[in-house]
Amino acid sequence: MKIGIIGSGVVGQTLAQGFSAEGHQVMLGTRDTGKQEVRDFAKSNPLIKTGTFAQAADYGEVLVLATKGSVTESAIGLAGTEKFTGKTVIDATNPIDGRPPTNGVLHYFTSLEESLMERLQALLPEAKLVKAFNSVGNAYMYKPAFEMKPTMFICGNDAAAKITVTHILDSFGWETADMGSAASARAIEPLCMLWCIPGMLYNKWSHAFKLMKAGK
Repeated sequence: MKIGIIGSGVVGQTLAQGFSAEGHQVMLGTRDTGKQEVRDFAKSNPLIKTGTFAQAADYGEVLVLATKGSVTESAIGLAGTEKFTGKTVIDATNPIDGRPPTNGVLHYFTSLEESLMERLQALLPEAKLVKAFNSVGNAYMYKPAFEMKPTMFICGNDAAAKITVTHILDSFGWETADMGSAASARAIEPLCMLWCIPGMLYNKWSHAFKLMKAGK
Protein backbone atom coordinates (compact mmCIF):
# COMPACT_ATOMS: atom_id res chain seq x y z
CA MET A 1 0.00 0.00 0.00
CA LYS A 2 0.91 3.66 -0.19
CA ILE A 3 1.23 5.06 3.34
CA GLY A 4 1.17 8.76 4.14
CA ILE A 5 2.42 9.75 7.58
CA ILE A 6 1.47 13.08 9.09
CA GLY A 7 4.25 13.91 11.52
CA SER A 8 8.02 13.65 11.15
CA GLY A 9 9.05 13.20 14.78
CA VAL A 10 10.42 9.99 16.23
CA VAL A 11 7.04 8.21 16.13
CA GLY A 12 6.44 9.14 12.51
CA GLN A 13 9.95 8.14 11.53
CA THR A 14 9.72 4.80 13.37
CA LEU A 15 6.41 3.91 11.76
CA ALA A 16 7.67 5.02 8.34
CA GLN A 17 10.64 2.67 8.66
CA GLY A 18 8.37 -0.16 9.77
CA PHE A 19 5.99 0.27 6.86
CA SER A 20 8.90 0.50 4.44
CA ALA A 21 10.46 -2.66 5.88
CA GLU A 22 7.16 -4.45 5.17
CA GLY A 23 7.32 -3.43 1.51
CA HIS A 24 4.89 -0.51 1.53
CA GLN A 25 5.53 2.75 -0.30
CA VAL A 26 5.84 5.50 2.29
CA MET A 27 5.89 9.29 2.42
CA LEU A 28 6.81 11.04 5.65
CA GLY A 29 4.96 14.34 5.95
CA THR A 30 6.37 17.32 7.82
CA ARG A 31 5.60 20.98 8.43
CA ASP A 32 9.08 21.95 7.23
CA THR A 33 10.80 19.80 4.62
CA GLY A 34 14.00 21.75 5.21
CA LYS A 35 14.40 20.66 8.84
CA GLN A 36 17.77 19.06 9.42
CA GLU A 37 16.31 15.96 11.07
CA VAL A 38 14.02 15.43 8.09
CA ARG A 39 16.89 15.86 5.65
CA ASP A 40 19.00 13.43 7.69
CA PHE A 41 16.14 10.92 7.73
CA ALA A 42 15.67 11.18 3.98
CA LYS A 43 19.38 10.61 3.42
CA SER A 44 19.41 7.54 5.69
CA ASN A 45 16.16 6.11 4.28
CA PRO A 46 16.27 6.53 0.50
CA LEU A 47 13.21 4.31 -0.08
CA ILE A 48 11.01 6.63 1.99
CA LYS A 49 9.76 9.82 0.39
CA THR A 50 9.46 13.05 2.34
CA GLY A 51 7.06 15.91 1.71
CA THR A 52 4.65 18.35 3.25
CA PHE A 53 1.61 17.29 5.26
CA ALA A 54 -0.53 17.97 2.20
CA GLN A 55 1.69 15.89 -0.07
CA ALA A 56 1.74 12.97 2.38
CA ALA A 57 -2.04 13.10 2.83
CA ASP A 58 -2.53 13.11 -0.92
CA TYR A 59 0.00 10.29 -1.41
CA GLY A 60 -1.31 7.77 1.07
CA GLU A 61 -4.06 5.20 0.62
CA VAL A 62 -3.70 4.71 4.36
CA LEU A 63 -2.78 7.71 6.51
CA VAL A 64 -1.15 7.86 9.93
CA LEU A 65 -1.53 10.70 12.42
CA ALA A 66 1.78 10.80 14.30
CA THR A 67 1.95 14.38 15.59
CA LYS A 68 1.76 15.73 19.12
CA GLY A 69 -1.86 15.58 20.16
CA SER A 70 -1.94 19.32 20.84
CA VAL A 71 -1.10 20.15 17.21
CA THR A 72 -2.89 17.34 15.40
CA GLU A 73 -5.91 19.42 14.41
CA SER A 74 -3.70 22.13 12.93
CA ALA A 75 -1.67 19.47 11.08
CA ILE A 76 -4.88 18.08 9.59
CA GLY A 77 -5.81 21.59 8.50
CA LEU A 78 -2.45 22.02 6.77
CA ALA A 79 -2.82 18.62 5.11
CA GLY A 80 -6.32 19.42 3.89
CA THR A 81 -9.33 17.70 5.43
CA GLU A 82 -10.63 16.65 2.02
CA LYS A 83 -7.57 14.42 1.52
CA PHE A 84 -8.71 12.15 4.38
CA THR A 85 -12.09 11.36 2.84
CA GLY A 86 -12.77 7.63 2.55
CA LYS A 87 -9.32 6.64 3.82
CA THR A 88 -8.29 4.47 6.73
CA VAL A 89 -6.50 6.76 9.18
CA ILE A 90 -4.38 5.29 11.98
CA ASP A 91 -4.54 7.64 14.96
CA ALA A 92 -1.39 7.25 17.03
CA THR A 93 -1.85 10.51 18.95
CA ASN A 94 -2.37 11.19 22.65
CA PRO A 95 -3.89 14.33 24.21
CA ILE A 96 -0.87 15.20 26.35
CA ASP A 97 -0.80 18.81 27.50
CA GLY A 98 2.19 20.96 28.33
CA ARG A 99 2.23 20.59 32.11
CA PRO A 100 4.94 18.44 33.72
CA PRO A 101 3.81 15.05 35.06
CA THR A 102 2.56 14.77 38.64
CA ASN A 103 4.13 11.81 40.47
CA GLY A 104 4.93 10.34 37.07
CA VAL A 105 1.39 10.77 35.72
CA LEU A 106 0.94 12.75 32.51
CA HIS A 107 -1.72 15.41 32.22
CA TYR A 108 -4.25 15.34 29.36
CA PHE A 109 -6.26 18.19 27.83
CA THR A 110 -9.26 15.89 27.38
CA SER A 111 -11.57 14.30 29.95
CA LEU A 112 -12.83 10.73 30.35
CA GLU A 113 -16.02 11.88 28.64
CA GLU A 114 -14.30 12.73 25.33
CA SER A 115 -11.17 11.38 23.67
CA LEU A 116 -8.91 13.16 21.25
CA MET A 117 -9.78 10.49 18.69
CA GLU A 118 -13.46 11.41 18.92
CA ARG A 119 -12.58 15.06 18.29
CA LEU A 120 -10.53 14.08 15.27
CA GLN A 121 -13.27 11.80 13.94
CA ALA A 122 -15.73 14.70 14.22
CA LEU A 123 -13.25 16.89 12.32
CA LEU A 124 -12.90 14.17 9.65
CA PRO A 125 -16.41 12.66 9.41
CA GLU A 126 -15.72 10.96 6.07
CA ALA A 127 -12.46 9.35 7.24
CA LYS A 128 -12.18 5.94 8.91
CA LEU A 129 -10.14 6.52 12.05
CA VAL A 130 -8.62 3.63 13.99
CA LYS A 131 -6.76 4.17 17.24
CA ALA A 132 -3.42 2.30 17.37
CA PHE A 133 0.24 2.67 18.37
CA ASN A 134 -0.56 5.18 21.14
CA SER A 135 0.10 2.91 24.15
CA VAL A 136 3.75 1.95 23.64
CA GLY A 137 7.04 3.74 23.11
CA ASN A 138 8.43 4.16 19.62
CA ALA A 139 11.24 1.67 20.28
CA TYR A 140 8.69 -1.16 20.42
CA MET A 141 6.20 -0.12 17.74
CA TYR A 142 7.74 -2.36 15.08
CA LYS A 143 8.68 -5.99 15.81
CA PRO A 144 8.60 -5.68 19.61
CA ALA A 145 10.97 -8.19 21.19
CA PHE A 146 9.24 -9.56 24.28
CA GLU A 147 8.85 -13.10 25.63
CA MET A 148 5.28 -13.14 24.32
CA LYS A 149 3.49 -11.14 21.65
CA PRO A 150 2.17 -7.92 23.19
CA THR A 151 -1.35 -6.58 22.68
CA MET A 152 -2.24 -3.44 20.77
CA PHE A 153 -5.65 -2.09 21.72
CA ILE A 154 -7.54 -0.54 18.82
CA CYS A 155 -10.94 1.05 18.30
CA GLY A 156 -12.88 2.77 15.56
CA ASN A 157 -16.28 3.06 13.94
CA ASP A 158 -15.46 1.31 10.65
CA ALA A 159 -15.11 -2.49 10.74
CA ALA A 160 -13.24 -2.77 7.43
CA ALA A 161 -10.71 -0.15 8.49
CA LYS A 162 -10.06 -2.06 11.71
CA ILE A 163 -9.42 -5.21 9.68
CA THR A 164 -6.88 -3.29 7.58
CA VAL A 165 -5.13 -2.04 10.71
CA THR A 166 -5.19 -5.51 12.25
CA HIS A 167 -3.35 -6.87 9.19
CA ILE A 168 -0.78 -4.10 9.59
CA LEU A 169 -0.36 -4.89 13.28
CA ASP A 170 0.04 -8.59 12.48
CA SER A 171 2.92 -7.76 10.14
CA PHE A 172 4.44 -5.42 12.73
CA GLY A 173 4.49 -8.23 15.33
CA TRP A 174 1.46 -7.37 17.45
CA GLU A 175 -1.62 -9.14 18.73
CA THR A 176 -4.70 -6.95 18.21
CA ALA A 177 -7.57 -6.44 20.64
CA ASP A 178 -10.55 -4.63 19.09
CA MET A 179 -12.21 -2.57 21.80
CA GLY A 180 -15.16 -1.37 19.72
CA SER A 181 -16.19 2.10 18.56
CA ALA A 182 -14.33 5.39 18.69
CA ALA A 183 -15.77 6.08 22.15
CA SER A 184 -13.45 3.38 23.51
CA ALA A 185 -10.52 5.70 22.83
CA ARG A 186 -11.56 7.32 26.12
CA ALA A 187 -10.08 4.21 27.77
CA ILE A 188 -7.29 3.46 25.29
CA GLU A 189 -5.68 6.91 25.26
CA PRO A 190 -5.02 6.86 29.04
CA LEU A 191 -2.99 3.68 28.56
CA CYS A 192 -0.20 6.04 27.47
CA MET A 193 -0.29 7.52 30.96
CA LEU A 194 0.05 4.07 32.50
CA TRP A 195 2.79 3.04 30.06
CA CYS A 196 4.84 6.14 30.91
CA ILE A 197 4.67 5.88 34.71
CA PRO A 198 7.51 3.29 35.10
CA GLY A 199 9.64 5.46 32.86
CA MET A 200 8.86 8.69 34.66
CA LEU A 201 9.39 7.20 38.12
CA TYR A 202 12.09 4.58 37.57
CA ASN A 203 13.51 5.27 34.08
CA LYS A 204 12.15 1.93 32.89
CA TRP A 205 10.75 2.08 29.36
CA SER A 206 11.04 -1.52 28.14
CA HIS A 207 7.51 -2.85 28.47
CA ALA A 208 4.18 -3.27 26.71
CA PHE A 209 0.66 -4.40 27.57
CA LYS A 210 -0.70 -7.93 27.22
CA LEU A 211 -4.37 -8.90 27.37
CA MET A 212 -4.64 -12.31 29.03
CA LYS A 213 -7.71 -14.44 28.24
CA ALA A 214 -9.03 -17.39 30.20
CA GLY A 215 -10.11 -20.49 28.28
CA LYS A 216 -10.39 -20.64 24.51
